[in-house]
Amino acid sequence: MIRNDALDLLPVRHAVPELLTALAERGTAVLHAPPGTGKTTLVPLALAGLIGDGPTRRVLVAEPRRMAVRAAARRMAWLLGEEVGGTVGFSVRGERRVSAATRVEVVTTGLLLQRLQRDPELAGVDVVLLDECHERHLDADTALAFLVDVRAALRPELKLIAASATSDAEAWARLLTAVDGGDPAPIVRSEGEGHGYEVRFAAPPAGIRPAHGTWVDPALLRHVAATVRLAMERHEGDVLCFLPGTGEIARTAGLLAGLDAEVLQLHGRAPAAVQDAVLRGAEPGGRRRVVLSTSVAESSLTVPGVRIVVDSGLAREPRMDHARGLGSLATVPVSVAAATQRSGRSMREAFGTVYRCWAEAEEGNRVRFPSPEIRIADLADFALRVACWGDPTAEGLALLDAPPTGAMAAARSVLAAVGAVDEDGKATERGGRLSRLGLHPRLGRALLDGAAEVGVRRAAEVVALLSEEPPREYGDDLTAAWRSARRGADGYAAHWKAEARRLERSAGSVGEAAEPGRDAKAGAVSRAGGEDAVAGLVTALAFPERVARAREQGGYLMVSGSGARIDEGSGLRSTPWLAVAVADRTARDATARVRLAAVVDEGTARWAAGHLRATGEEVHWEDGDVVARSVDRLGAVELTVRPLGSGAEPALVREALLDGLRREGLGLLRWSRDASELRERLAFLYGELGDPWPDVADGALVDRAEEWLEPELSRASRRADLGRIDAGQALRRLLPWATGEAGRLDELAPERIEVPSGSRIRVEYGGGRPVLSVKLQEMFGLAETPRVAGVPVLVHLLSPAGRPAAVTADLASFWREGYRAVRAELRGRYPKHPWPEDPSAAEPTRHTSARLRRER
Repeated sequence: MIRNDALDLLPVRHAVPELLTALAERGTAVLHAPPGTGKTTLVPLALAGLIGDGPTRRVLVAEPRRMAVRAAARRMAWLLGEEVGGTVGFSVRGERRVSAATRVEVVTTGLLLQRLQRDPELAGVDVVLLDECHERHLDADTALAFLVDVRAALRPELKLIAASATSDAEAWARLLTAVDGGDPAPIVRSEGEGHGYEVRFAAPPAGIRPAHGTWVDPALLRHVAATVRLAMERHEGDVLCFLPGTGEIARTAGLLAGLDAEVLQLHGRAPAAVQDAVLRGAEPGGRRRVVLSTSVAESSLTVPGVRIVVDSGLAREPRMDHARGLGSLATVPVSVAAATQRSGRSMREAFGTVYRCWAEAEEGNRVRFPSPEIRIADLADFALRVACWGDPTAEGLALLDAPPTGAMAAARSVLAAVGAVDEDGKATERGGRLSRLGLHPRLGRALLDGAAEVGVRRAAEVVALLSEEPPREYGDDLTAAWRSARRGADGYAAHWKAEARRLERSAGSVGEAAEPGRDAKAGAVSRAGGEDAVAGLVTALAFPERVARAREQGGYLMVSGSGARIDEGSGLRSTPWLAVAVADRTARDATARVRLAAVVDEGTARWAAGHLRATGEEVHWEDGDVVARSVDRLGAVELTVRPLGSGAEPALVREALLDGLRREGLGLLRWSRDASELRERLAFLYGELGDPWPDVADGALVDRAEEWLEPELSRASRRADLGRIDAGQALRRLLPWATGEAGRLDELAPERIEVPSGSRIRVEYGGGRPVLSVKLQEMFGLAETPRVAGVPVLVHLLSPAGRPAAVTADLASFWREGYRAVRAELRGRYPKHPWPEDPSAAEPTRHTSARLRRER
């Protein structure tokens, strides 16, 4: 029996007629409905014709999370007075509850993508509703892009709805124009606000340190726990408290010990029984409840009894170091959109109260929407999907954000390494098999190749561990975690067993022989080995660049070049080789912290990461000299090293010497005083006149090394040889001999200038302007300032003792205005030297007044 009383309470019902009209006229629409209005549960029933008077259709609803899938299906079935699996069903990885009578099926976006790749036409489906688009999960963005393609090329009659509570509806509407090329898709808005809520800001005390990586200041968690207690004292109803991760949930639960309430921990790995208990609500007359949750409860879920939301203000986002192949999680301030979603959980059944654990003044500094996953995540799985779809670059897909070029290049490199794409980026037959496994391509490769080496069951069990990281209490040893999961009775163990069985079936359905080129001997060793060998081999197949060898002080070096460290007390610290399954490195850390790893031997490491092995000469500049070695390496890990001595390839030695010049400068050459002055003169001419005079800056000279340092450079083999090269003689090779301008060097930038006294004074070119340092009396009678290349020199006028007396670039002006003060100051100190009243008409001299009289 349909529960019309409950349906009538959902505000979105008023928008349904407009939505049905939009679909009938355009086939696409954007549904914008605030949290708590019923878009996830009432709209699919109306679209399927199960309520109201619309046509009968089969509707597929895609949700971002498995928990939301189950919850939405159960809620819709309850509204119809049925059990799940009848008119309303659901499918998630490893579980499907549908029947021939099912007209609304709820699935994860990941499962929808797999269906689209198996059957792009989605035969039998009339309408697809993509829910919670604002969360910008990569699977949802990809699914929408594929559906736009399907409507445009295969099934124009397929109806498509993008639904969101807080997103930029106009952007989605513009994106959907790719379906018909016309005006933006209609936007249907539900104006209902549920029962409403009030927001109260509970700013934490001063001194809270910002989160970084997955670390959160314990003081903030104490503040959140205190806010929960305060909220329960002031208000009725249950509390839903949002925290960034499972670790923070566990610690906050401990801080709430003794609270007169049932404290429940809700996250993606929570046992199904706990999830069901949260979504069922408390028993009538039972204790109040506090539900500590990650972002899984942000959307598509109604947690019965909740009237209060306490928001820690933090969320977790993935981060990817594409250069090193290391993924990690970052704790970030929650976006405005996500905070709105969280707040909406308080008003699903009655007026709610929201406590935000940050200062009201911080509201304006928060980003509007979460970071699109396509910008920040590992794109290997996405790259494989689009390659299998027939658009390896994704340039033809309707995406709100294009994938970053660097991330796509890194992803294609991974796919090429596992044989999933060819040199043009197109999916291979093996790539198609990997895409059908519902695993990251790395794990798919480990499952298929590992099955051929260690057997399908054992490979599937290890890959199941790698696909969803075991709880931290399982430890960092993958083999020990494998044993714990096998004998465990907790929620993770149950989920792991189900996933291992699914992978075993999947590997059988798409199975193949081991990857071509594999050494059969390695497989025989693996089959004979114990669980350590199996776990290590399968992990190394999944993450070959994370194979790591021990180095000094308990650290490790991964094949990728990243340093790694093992926690104190770990049983893995004495292991010579590891295959690292999980590691993260924050921006503040120099090395990655190993969270989960398996022991491997060197033979397995070489075999699994064989495509990264290289042998050859390595000649480079290191510690101030050329180092020449023959190296057998596995990525960054050096297996064997042999000095080359004088037998190194000359071209490599020459490049190493040039690198030394780039790093340490041209001071490595022999610079006499004349050579340095020649360089300064040329720098002056280049700055004033430009071509054909050469640029003699360090970088420019290194770039033109073949023009002025040869043949000496090619004869050199070490630092000492560079020190024997006469830089001045070499530098003259750059003079513009071909044009004849070289002959004007002494004219344009003379080494010395003859002054009125007859002295030839050296010109200094090392500063911004040429400098002539000369005794004042030697310049008597000269009215015009000397020039070089048309530039007045800067005259440093010296006392008879050679000390600075004045500086001028305009001698005539100095004689008129500045000389009198200098004369007054120095005449008494140097009475034996001439100090005429009119220096411009006086006789220049290098000598005293007495000698000057004698010479006359």
